[in-house]
Amino acid sequence: MSDVDKESKEEVEEPVEEEKGKKKIPKKPSRDVNFFRLLRKRTLINSKRPRFIRMNSWYLKRLPSSWRSPRRSLDNKIRLQKKGYPALVKIGYRNPKLVRGLHPSGFIEVLVTSVKDLDDIDPEIQAVRVSSNVGRRKRAEIIKKAEELGIKILNISQGV
Repeated sequence: MSDVDKESKEEVEEPVEEEKGKKKIPKKPSRDVNFFRLLRKRTLINSKRPRFIRMNSWYLKRLPSSWRSPRRSLDNKIRLQKKGYPALVKIGYRNPKLVRGLHPSGFIEVLVTSVKDLDDIDPEIQAVRVSSNVGRRKRAEIIKKAEELGIKILNISQGV
């Protein structure tokens, strides 16, 4: 190895100085490569999933578009999967089991309402969402403690 290569390597390998008492906050959870492949697959599945809407909600204003099962009626065109009608909910549209219900970053969301709730959190795989009914002062305390413990906060921009 030449001297130039050694010098460039030394510059890259400089340790990052951290403040006293604060841990580094992870951007991604510590999981295997397969986990992140499934996360990408989930976003692809979600982008191709149709909007499931209630029968006749598109022309009856009194009906909300929220999904209701068409399996209870005899002549429902969605249940019969007729052409020109919205898609029927099926198990094939479901997300992979390992990544179901997770935050898009891959962390498990944990709702926090007090500083004491931060003690039970694993910063490797869990991230914090501060409850909306927490005031500004307590929110600031929670954020400060989470930064000390190296815990990722999902809604840090709100409030403080």
